Amino acid sequence: MKDLAEKPYDVDDMRMAVDTLRKGGVILYPTDTVWGLGCDATNAAAVEKVFAIKHRPDNKSMLVLVDSTDRAKMYADGLTDVACDLMEMSDKPLTLVIDGAKNIDKKLVADDGSVGIRVTREKFSHDLCYRLGRPIVSTSVNISSQPAAKVFADISPEMLETVDYVVKYRQGDKRQSKPSSIIKLKADGQITIIRQ
Repeated sequence: MKDLAEKPYDVDDMRMAVDTLRKGGVILYPTDTVWGLGCDATNAAAVEKVFAIKHRPDNKSMLVLVDSTDRAKMYADGLTDVACDLMEMSDKPLTLVIDGAKNIDKKLVADDGSVGIRVTREKFSHDLCYRLGRPIVSTSVNISSQPAAKVFADISPEMLETVDYVVKYRQGDKRQSKPSSIIKLKADGQITIIRQ
């Protein structure tokens, strides 16, 4: 998968983002797809803040980013070798919906017990997940049912004011990324393509 980040990020920017997440805050940050609203996926109060910012219904779960397939295994029992291979070999961002969600806030778990997980290779979000040591919520920067911001300049001032920290890295990047592909992988091997 192509790394979207060519320039190094500022270490103070990373430190502020990690500190904000550790304190239960919500950040606005670049991902391997669109800009995202994020928080520590294991912190119930932080997850609730993200739902409130987006005006998102409680029954609509959100995906999480991790830095590796080894980390992903800590949050979904149904992560098979096939799922790991798909995550590692995909040449574009791929979110897998996996059975047996565990060790994350219950609002991130779908009614069937699954969770959407993506291993990010974009430099900043990858290192953010690694340094936090936990999965990070990744949801588009918009009010639910409204268009997502494709580049930083699309984000409304109102949305910027709702978060605890706005990452500086890649704010000037004009490349319009697309949402990830989504595949649901059941433990019995059944595969459903949700979004290509």
